Amino acid sequence: MSTKAYVAEGLGTALLLAVVVGSGIMAQTLAAGNNAIALLANALSTGAGLLVLITLFGPLSGAHFNPAVSMVMAARGELPRAQLLPYLLWQCAGAVAGVLLAHAMFDLPLLQASQHVRSGWPQWLAEAVATAGLLLTIIGGVRHARDKVPMLVALYIVAAYWFTASTSFANPAVTLARSLTDTFAGIAPVDVAGFVLAQLAGAAIGGVLGGWLFAGDDAA
Repeated sequence: MSTKAYVAEGLGTALLLAVVVGSGIMAQTLAAGNNAIALLANALSTGAGLLVLITLFGPLSGAHFNPAVSMVMAARGELPRAQLLPYLLWQCAGAVAGVLLAHAMFDLPLLQASQHVRSGWPQWLAEAVATAGLLLTIIGGVRHARDKVPMLVALYIVAAYWFTASTSFANPAVTLARSLTDTFAGIAPVDVAGFVLAQLAGAAIGGVLGGWLFAGDDAA
């Protein structure tokens, strides 16, 4: 696999986090305390950014931008297992870089620790559901509408911002990086482990279920 694939994963994840965190900062500033408007702006910006990034970087790396997705793709044989660790490292490094970039653009301290508490079984369940749904969207989209995968993923994430109690992180690298921003998009570092475990469980469920539902032989 070419170096371009790794750079695409790192750069794409960095830009995704810049969109998530940057739009969260802007939304919180302009919404004047109206959290519904802020979340709507954050969700729409994230969906729009995902559509662009997946379309651009998909042909280079698959545009995973997400360790949970990469792990499932490796388990399915769609990503060489030797490339899994580099993917994860580039994704996590890119995610942190994206948060720092967002802070720099808004003239905020680069290094922060979030105070935003996100804990408890309803939020963990929400993260498992969000991540399982994301994997189903990807696997089903690749099987039945490959050219529409960027749009499908973008629309799913916009919806999941609103139908999940956690606002759908659905991504271990995103979760880790968002613990480093004390802004609208943040998550307290102590809450990261619970989110990541729930995401990995959801990814496993979504991967297994998607592999069965969307099997290439269309067996009943």
